[in-house]
Amino acid sequence: MREFFTVGQQRLSFLDFGGPGLPLLAFHGNFNEAAVFGPLAEALAPQWRVVALDQRGHGESDRAESYERADFVADIAAFHRHLGLGPVPILGHSLGGVNAYQYAARNADRVTSLVVEDVGAVVDIDWRFTAQLPRRAPSREALASAIGWTAPYFAYSMRQFDDGWGYSFGIDDTVLTQKALTGDHWSDWESVTCPTLLIRGTDSEVLAEAHAQEMIARRGGQARLAEIAAGHVVHHDAPDEFAAAVRAFLSHQPER
Repeated sequence: MREFFTVGQQRLSFLDFGGPGLPLLAFHGNFNEAAVFGPLAEALAPQWRVVALDQRGHGESDRAESYERADFVADIAAFHRHLGLGPVPILGHSLGGVNAYQYAARNADRVTSLVVEDVGAVVDIDWRFTAQLPRRAPSREALASAIGWTAPYFAYSMRQFDDGWGYSFGIDDTVLTQKALTGDHWSDWESVTCPTLLIRGTDSEVLAEAHAQEMIARRGGQARLAEIAAGHVVHHDAPDEFAAAVRAFLSHQPER
């Protein structure tokens, strides 16, 4: 079920996949939106009820004037308050992974456990790929063809507009997001106190094995690494294995 709430002048949207399970808050990466977690929600049901946010500038949420780190973390805090939930586990991919661990670092009493999918404590994004994306195409097929091999990862975010097919994110907004995301976030990663699962795709071009191992080492036994045969978008490339890793991790975490 899609719902909306307002933070200041910003209207944000989210999908509550429903069911009787315990809530799991989920945060997508760039080029995507909450709907991307539909397969995960189905796989984790009925034990878990996935509630996923369309982050600012994505999906059905409003475009914004600012895409700084603090903006995304504040959105998660507002989302959590709006849902009226106590401490919960959270999960995030890429952009959403950094947002998730920064929120967990700054709100230790609100997060019981953390799943971070294929993103590091140091992020260096080549935003030129985003800037060069085709902005419109006459059909969905034409847009997918223009994007090339990355098209499957855009499946949930392709949209038809009055002037053709495009995306549920703004290209210029995404460039700003990626520029603000680039940086050293070790202090936040090391400040997380809850049990953490870091999932890495073995063929990832975003999270190197050595960096992932250092992330685990710096958390002093509070985090563990799961490596899955996949690229950067593990939940797409290996959905069953991804869901199994998440389910196994969450099932062993005590409730608060």
